[in-house]
Amino acid sequence: MKTTNHEMIVVICNSGFADVAMGVARENGARGGTIVNARGVVNEEAAAFFGITLHAEKELLMIVVDKQIRDTILNALYTQMEKKSQTFAFAMPVSDVAGLLPAEQPKTEE
Repeated sequence: MKTTNHEMIVVICNSGFADVAMGVARENGARGGTIVNARGVVNEEAAAFFGITLHAEKELLMIVVDKQIRDTILNALYTQMEKKSQTFAFAMPVSDVAGLLPAEQPKTEE
């Protein structure tokens, strides 16, 4: 199904923080996501120069959301994730979606 109404939010954080990030995303309209274990790779000299601590074990959280709530979720991740989680998040356009059920609409009494 061709669509331009969705975006994928990708969250990269230290191991153990993806569930926290998913909780923040759910509070702001996301319905679910996928967590993948990952390993960070960075230039150690650059890390020392910027004074950051590196955690090799990372988690990658991928969430497909309606475009309308993308900015709300990204802003919530930015403001609510703890600094020690070293969370980095970005969004990418999604051109095709299959298998996503529409969000449940509130039931109305007839």
